Amino acid sequence: MFSRLTRPQVIAVCALPVVALLATAALAPLPFSVAPPGLTANVLGENKGTQVITVSGAQVRDTRGQLRMTTIEATSPDTRVSLPDVIDSWFRTDQAVMPRDSVYPSGDNVKEIEQHNEKQMRQSQDAATQAALGYLGLDDKDVKVSLKLADVGGPSAGLLFSLGIIDKLDGDGTGGDLTGGRVIAGTGTIDAAGRVGAVGGVALKTQAAKRDGATVFLVPKAECGDARANLPKGLRLIPVTTLKSTVSSLVALETGKGSVPSC
Repeated sequence: MFSRLTRPQVIAVCALPVVALLATAALAPLPFSVAPPGLTANVLGENKGTQVITVSGAQVRDTRGQLRMTTIEATSPDTRVSLPDVIDSWFRTDQAVMPRDSVYPSGDNVKEIEQHNEKQMRQSQDAATQAALGYLGLDDKDVKVSLKLADVGGPSAGLLFSLGIIDKLDGDGTGGDLTGGRVIAGTGTIDAAGRVGAVGGVALKTQAAKRDGATVFLVPKAECGDARANLPKGLRLIPVTTLKSTVSSLVALETGKGSVPSC
């Protein structure tokens, strides 16, 4: 014979599997990465005791102001991210939850990912140098550029590298600084032809830029919407599409002549 359960007892018995399932889900690793704003580095100066941009074969000018590349610090690919971590980040403006596959190539181990990011950085540096020298009408056979940025991988510093090379060699083209003495931050890939590409994570990068003193942020035009989300007060967005138009915008900002686009 079976004893008859009361309604509260039935509810309690039925709830047990649900509670167990929720507990399991809460503790199970999820395919996400959690990222806060990362470091920024002035490409016109030194990073960790090493000059970021070194040029030989051409006269280099003294520069004022800063050009700061920006990063995010995503959790490593082998970090366990659980449901409470994801929920916590959804309610914060200083963190973002992103699919792990959008941050790291799917299926790669930590060492392979590091190698992949280093390769992307090298390719980005080569493209940045070609774009900058091409913009200035200089031959890379005569002018040698070395770019060094420790502990940073990926291609998202490309635009800032190119601008740094231009500022060191030519400034605004009339003897002034491309930065106008400001702290300017930004992000964006670049190819050898000078085309700027989107990178992701811009809403976090604007926070890193403001934290480190920037008043202007260069953002790939396609990511203006993301950059406006939680934009720090006092940080001006300038959308960019090419190296040439970016230089024109910075010169217009410095001189007050010409238009400066906005998001």
